[in-house]
Amino acid sequence: MIHRGVALGLIFLLAASSAAAQEPIRIGFLTILTGALASPGKEMENGIRLFLEEHKNSLGGRPVELTVLDTAGSPAGTLAKARELAEQRKVHVIIGPLAAFEAYAIAPYVNTQRVPTISPSAAADDLTQRKATQFFVRATSTSSLPTQPFGTYAAKTLGYKKVATIADDFAFGHEVVAGFHKAFEDAGGQVVQKLWPKLGTTDQGPYIGQLRKDIDAIFIGFAGVAALRFLKQFEDAGHKGRIPILANQTAVDEALLRNMGDEALGVISTMHYSAALDTPANRKFVAAYRKAFGTDPGYYSVGAYTAGLFLKQALEKVRGKVEDTDGFLKALREVAIADAPGGPIRLDKYGNPAHNIYIRRVERKEGRLQNTVIHTIENVSQFWNYPEAEFLKAPPYSRNHPPCRSC
Repeated sequence: MIHRGVALGLIFLLAASSAAAQEPIRIGFLTILTGALASPGKEMENGIRLFLEEHKNSLGGRPVELTVLDTAGSPAGTLAKARELAEQRKVHVIIGPLAAFEAYAIAPYVNTQRVPTISPSAAADDLTQRKATQFFVRATSTSSLPTQPFGTYAAKTLGYKKVATIADDFAFGHEVVAGFHKAFEDAGGQVVQKLWPKLGTTDQGPYIGQLRKDIDAIFIGFAGVAALRFLKQFEDAGHKGRIPILANQTAVDEALLRNMGDEALGVISTMHYSAALDTPANRKFVAAYRKAFGTDPGYYSVGAYTAGLFLKQALEKVRGKVEDTDGFLKALREVAIADAPGGPIRLDKYGNPAHNIYIRRVERKEGRLQNTVIHTIENVSQFWNYPEAEFLKAPPYSRNHPPCRSC
C-alpha cells in the first residue's frame, strides 16, 4: 500500500512532468518584410504559417510558439535579430533567414550559441560546403545546385554556344551565375559577357543596352522585383523573341509570375519546385495554399513549408524533446522525406538537400502564368556531376570564380 505522502509526491512529479512536456516549442522565424525583398519575405512567412495551421500549432506532442522578426535585409540587422531570438526569447530553433548574405552573417553565431537553424531560402553555397556547421541545415537548395545542371542542359540539350549573364550584384546572384557558368563551359559552351546591376536597380536599360549582338541566349539571376523590371524592360527594348531567356530559380518564381504578363512567356528556368508539378503531395499543397492566400506557392513559400516538414520529422524522432540539442540535431540531419511538395528530398552529410531539379517553361494555362515542367533531373546533389573532393578543393563560387575567360 502506497503511503499518502509518497502518493502525493508521485502526483506532483507527474503533474510537473506533464507541465514540462506542454511547454511550447519556441520557433524563431527570420524573414525580410521591408525593402526590395519584402514580397518573397512575406511568401516565406505564408509557408510556415500554413504548415503550422495544418498541424494545429502542435509538433512532437507539444504546442508551438512562433516569433516572426523582420531582418530588413541587412546582415547586421539579421545578426541582431538572431541574438534577440536566442538570448531574449530563448527559442529552441531558428527558421531563416531569407538571403544568402544574411545566412553568412548569422552562421558563426548560431553555431557558437548551439541554436539549430533550418534555412528555408538562404542558398549561401559555402554554408553546406567548406564552411559547413552542424547547427545549420537547408530545406532549399544551394544557390548553384539548380543552375549547374541547367548549364549542362543549356549546352547539351538546348545547344547554345554563347551566353551572356546578368544578375543581382550580391552573393546569391554571384553564386547562381557561377554554377551555370562552370557547368555550361564544361559542357562546351562559352560565357562571353557578365553584367552586374546593383541590388535595387530600377533601370535595367543601360545593362540591356550593353548586351552583345552575337549571343545565343541570356541567363538572368534575379530575386524579387528586379526580375519584374528586367523582363518588362527587355521586352520594351525589342529583344523578346530575338534573344532567348534562361532564368535562375527565383527570377520567374510564382510569387512574381502573378504580376507578370506576356513578357515572361517562354522563359526557361531551373528549380527544385514548380506549383505546376503534378504529384499528389504537390496538388494537395497547392490547393491548401491557394485556399489560404489566393495565389500559387513558389520558391519562398515551399521552402518554409518544407522547413516545417523537416522540423516535424525531427521532433517526432526525439518525441518532442527539442531541449536535447544533440539528439534533436542528429534527428534533423537524418531527415528524408519521400513525398514533399517538390518530390523526394534527403540531406547529405553537410546538411544540404539532394532532390529533383525541374527545367520549366513559362506558359499560360487557364488564364494564369505557370512554370510548366518540361524536364526532370532526379536526385541532384550540390556537387552536380563533379567529384566531391575535387569540388571542395576549388575556390568557392563567387563574382570572379570561375573567371570569364571569353568575356
